[in-house]
Amino acid sequence: MKKFKKVVVGGTFDRLHLGHKALLRKAFEIGDIVYIGLTSDEMVKDKPYAEKILPYERRLSDLIKFFEVNGFRNYRIIKIHNAIGFTTKIKSLEAIVVSEETYKGALIVNRAREEAGLKPLEIIVIPIVKSKLGEKISSSLIRAGLIDPFGNPVRRE
Repeated sequence: MKKFKKVVVGGTFDRLHLGHKALLRKAFEIGDIVYIGLTSDEMVKDKPYAEKILPYERRLSDLIKFFEVNGFRNYRIIKIHNAIGFTTKIKSLEAIVVSEETYKGALIVNRAREEAGLKPLEIIVIPIVKSKLGEKISSSLIRAGLIDPFGNPVRRE
């Protein structure tokens, strides 16, 4: 049985990697319906190697493919333009799934919900997924050409 009716998770989800997949799997494990806030192209302009971030439509399509392959059906993907996204608009959200690294984002969301007179979300934190280099798997390292989406070092010739 699921622990929550409605769960939210957010991100850029550029070059879906093991860390993203762990985050998403946890959200589907604990929630009946998963709301995914997918960052707009405008929102990612200041990220490392921003010029290499896949366009919104491609990131959206990659998410949908991942959900189909894993049999995840009860979800809504919503484009977001800031860190709060739609979390103050959907009053019935119950939990937010974040990584250790993005925990502060959950605190910002909860502060915005409280300011809007809404109940704060329960924060579910998953551990960082490490690459074979010992660092966390991140889209930035993948865009930099240092690791692949599975955390393996990329060989340079």
